[in-house]
Amino acid sequence: MFYDKVFFLGKILLHLSIIYFMIASNKIIYDRNNYSDKELISLYKKLVKPRLIEEKMLILLRQGKISKWFSGIGQEAIAVGVCNALSTDEYILPMHRNLGIFTSRNIPLHKLFAQWQGKKSGFTNGRDRSFHFGSQEFKIIGMISHLGPQLGVANGIALGNLLKNNNQVTTVFSGDGATSEGDFHEALNVAAVWNLPVLFCVENNGYGLSTPSSEQFKCKNIADKGVGYGMESYIIDGNNILEVHSKVLEIAQSVRVNPRPVLIEFKTFRMRGHEEASGNKYVPHNILELWALKDPIENYQNFLRKENILSEELEVLIKEEIVHEINEHLRIAFAEEEISSTTENEIAGVYKHIHFIEKKPNQNTTEARLVDAISNGLDKSLEVFDNLIVMGQDIAEYGGVFKVTEGFLKKYGKDRIRNTPICESSIIEAAYGLSINGFKSVVELQFSDFITSGFNPVINLLAKSFYRWNQPADIVLRMPCGAGVGAGPFHSQTNEAWFTKTPGLKVVYPAFPYDAKGLLATSIEDENPVLFFEHKALYRSIYQEIPEDYYTIPLGKAKLLNEGMDLTIIAYGLAVHWVLDEFKKHQFSADIIDLRTLQPLDVATIYKSVKKTGKVLIVQEDTLFGGIASDISALISENCFEYLDAPIKRIGSIETPIPFAKNLENLYLQNDMIIKEVNILLKY
Repeated sequence: MFYDKVFFLGKILLHLSIIYFMIASNKIIYDRNNYSDKELISLYKKLVKPRLIEEKMLILLRQGKISKWFSGIGQEAIAVGVCNALSTDEYILPMHRNLGIFTSRNIPLHKLFAQWQGKKSGFTNGRDRSFHFGSQEFKIIGMISHLGPQLGVANGIALGNLLKNNNQVTTVFSGDGATSEGDFHEALNVAAVWNLPVLFCVENNGYGLSTPSSEQFKCKNIADKGVGYGMESYIIDGNNILEVHSKVLEIAQSVRVNPRPVLIEFKTFRMRGHEEASGNKYVPHNILELWALKDPIENYQNFLRKENILSEELEVLIKEEIVHEINEHLRIAFAEEEISSTTENEIAGVYKHIHFIEKKPNQNTTEARLVDAISNGLDKSLEVFDNLIVMGQDIAEYGGVFKVTEGFLKKYGKDRIRNTPICESSIIEAAYGLSINGFKSVVELQFSDFITSGFNPVINLLAKSFYRWNQPADIVLRMPCGAGVGAGPFHSQTNEAWFTKTPGLKVVYPAFPYDAKGLLATSIEDENPVLFFEHKALYRSIYQEIPEDYYTIPLGKAKLLNEGMDLTIIAYGLAVHWVLDEFKKHQFSADIIDLRTLQPLDVATIYKSVKKTGKVLIVQEDTLFGGIASDISALISENCFEYLDAPIKRIGSIETPIPFAKNLENLYLQNDMIIKEVNILLKY
């Protein structure tokens, strides 16, 4: 029994000696440099404020008065130090644990509290939670739950700063877990290649939710990754407010003079769970004890006391003032009524309203192919909008794989015609950042199939941006698409239905050169995100007279190509030409509608025709199930049922990927079914 006690005491002494050694080797040493007493106290106030707010929020969370909380306790020195090292007119892109950024930018607390409670006076009209919002007023751009895109957005903002030549830096935050995402690597690579003035701030707090950093990356430090991208990097003690502030201040001043990206790793620790519901039982207790002794507020407070800068009376006074401010602003937020809305109001909030004024062309025309019309429309838009940037793979010297931008580099220069690395996701994110910074952009996807590599930012950033926080995504994505050229499963898809399903996106799909030029100009004028589909098989096979100058065509307006009494045929893209070919051969009486725009959809033109003819055939190139034809059929059934004299017929490709061999591709497309279905309907 005696030996057991001795052994037990020995284990305790060993444990304590290890902790003492770790504490001694990790002691926070403050160097006040040239900081005045007033500046040191100012930093203290800004450091304490988010801690006191968070302590209050944790109480409210337990009371069910807020829905979720991501704790930044123990990490406040990073947010406060970095934010206060920047100019207030420089963009900063925080994460969930960076409350100190919002308080350092002096956002009224009642607006933050209202945001967390889903109230009207918050930043998202109750449409999103937490820090998932941005504010142009305070130059803060919040994240979405898919954390990686934040880094690419910072690149776009920084590119805008370079183009404005305003000597500003952009600062973006990431956790250690998000450095495993492809977006992290793409963003750092793009920033390095383009010499963008971005500070990539990584808070290495030990865990990505419950997965330790040792299982996230193999290198010793996250800062080591900077070498691979040819950028300088630094490691900073994230719990030392003076080291954070002074070092970031120095780096930012340097980057303003010599634009370049810098990777900064802040060593810190997350003292609570990933979010409060998850807890932190997976963290060894001795690790929590160690980092508790490195608390950034308690250590800085003790330093100020030893320097005779912070008295007990002043400390109490500071905290009382902050607590009073918190309680007063909570009173304002709690007094606000629960949010309410209407279906009409919510739908109206999905897109930015555009006051469209159609620009008519002059009488001078020239014959052009579809590819020429698109090129000319883009060229004219670059002349009209000097804030328009075109980006894509091989679009500069090479002129793009389809030569749409041939000659543009010489005319507009590398600033506006930008070759990109092969990273669709990061470039679409950068386009969003450009929009935030007041630019328009057109991004060429070499093939619409490749949008899969950038699907997340399209669906979750661009589409939801205006609805969430009234920020337009002023972007056009050019989407060369379609079959008929023997390009196989990865270069032939017509994937428009992926995007018409997503509220917040507009989808345009012209079939003729005249429409392509005018609709592209309108899409670029529009401040909402537009996916502009261009059928490759039509690029050099369809000719038409087009006006030589700039003109626009309203989105959401279909075109009636032929008028008849017996049948309504609805199509778009290549399918329009299939229908016209059959019509020329067989001369049946039909309304032939070219949709031109799929989102918004011109239901008025569709319904008017259906009510006249009573019979409908919908033709699309895409596979049938889940496509546009299905929705149009449902809309007609629901709104024109009493006018129908026959079942609605649909034609689409067979339910397989697109094959390569010509005979198999012809089998896939099913366009030879058109006249058969027309005859069935006419005889019904």
